[in-house]
Parts: sequence; structure tokens; C-alpha cells
Amino acid sequence: MFGAADTDLQNRLAQALDAVKTLRGQLAADSQLSKRWSAVKQFQADRLRATYQDLLASGRYREPCEFFLDELYGAHDFDQRDAEAQRVVPKLAKMLPTRALETLLLAVQLDEMSERFDSDMARKIALPVTASNYADAYPTVASEAERERQIEVVDEIGRALDKLARFPMLSTMLHMMKGPAEMWGLSHLHHFLQRGFDAFAGMGGARDFLATIRRRESTVNHRLFAHDPDPFRPSD
Repeated sequence: MFGAADTDLQNRLAQALDAVKTLRGQLAADSQLSKRWSAVKQFQADRLRATYQDLLASGRYREPCEFFLDELYGAHDFDQRDAEAQRVVPKLAKMLPTRALETLLLAVQLDEMSERFDSDMARKIALPVTASNYADAYPTVASEAERERQIEVVDEIGRALDKLARFPMLSTMLHMMKGPAEMWGLSHLHHFLQRGFDAFAGMGGARDFLATIRRRESTVNHRLFAHDPDPFRPSD
């Protein structure tokens, strides 16, 4: 677990970071597109908080739910985190356990997938973003299977964090890394890993939490492709 990450893993992380950087560059070059993209992100963030208000109110699930909504589904972008990682991929491979680096790779891959879908949504949607025009645009951007893959990657990240949370020594290592991470300009990246680890370690098992997210998101996804008139209604 604590050996240096292999070259293939480093290369895949570097490639994923390059893909995200390219997508964000395209968005930044078009102010109107960027404005609609931000509105799509905000609509999604608001919808997710409504969908998971029960988990957010739970003592057990609040922290991991906040982590998911902020760090994986958040309305903000992750430029700083990804720029840090891109700059020091070889150093990260030496500093972090392979499983932690694999988790970061999954997060960046999810980021790239989400940015691609959301930027395509932004090209097809008018402001303001509403439940109605969001539902109309959603099935035109990607296939139902591609959207389901997006949900699967979220689940994979959760399962990876759940495994990492079972290694108490990693908590000690992450806390010890805070000072050096800030000194090396890796504070955002460290925050992502530390927050994810702490949230899942405090949950005491993620199976039910992850099953709830996958079930609800798959239900919403299916409803949107079925042109359900009320796709975001509670499902359980």
C-alpha cells in the first residue's frame, strides 16, 4: 500500500489533469458559456442538497455527505487542487500511498467527466436554469449509460475512501503532512484527501451511505431519460 506508485498510474493522473485543464480553458475563453456553466453547476448543487437533506441532517452521515456535495459535486471548480496535483505528480507518487493516489485519480476522472457533461449542457440551455429546461437538455448531452458511469465513479471514490479509512496510520500521516503540504503549495490537495479520510473514518462503514446515493442518483437519471414530469421528487 505504501510503495511508490507505478509509472502507469502517474501517467494516467497526468493525462486526466491535462484533459480537465483543456476543458476549463475552453470554458474560460467564452464568458457567456462560462456563465451558463456556473448556473448549471449551481442548479445541480441545489438539487443535490434537496435530495440528500435527510443525510445532511444525520449525525452519522452529515460529514461524508458534505464532502460529497462540496468536493465531488460542488458548484465551485477545482482549478487550484488540480493545478497543484499537475505540478507535482512525481512527488505525489512518492509522498502518498498508492491507494490514495488512485483515489485522487478517480476524483480527477470524475471531474473531467462532469465538466464535459456540464459544459455540453451549458451550450444547450438558456438562463435561468430551471428544473424544466434542465430536464429537457439532460438527455441530449450523453447517453443514459454514460450518465450511469458517472454515478459509478462516485461510488468507486466512496468505496476507495472507505478502504483508506480503515488504516489508522494514514490519518497520522495525513495530519503530519499538513505543514509540508502548505509549504510545497499543496494545501488544497491535502485538504481534499484529509477531509475525505476524516469523513469516512468517522462514519463507521460506508455501505448504506453509498447505496443510498447510488440508488437515488440512478433513479433520477432514469427518470430524466424517461422524460418523467417530476424527475427530482423523493424516491425513498
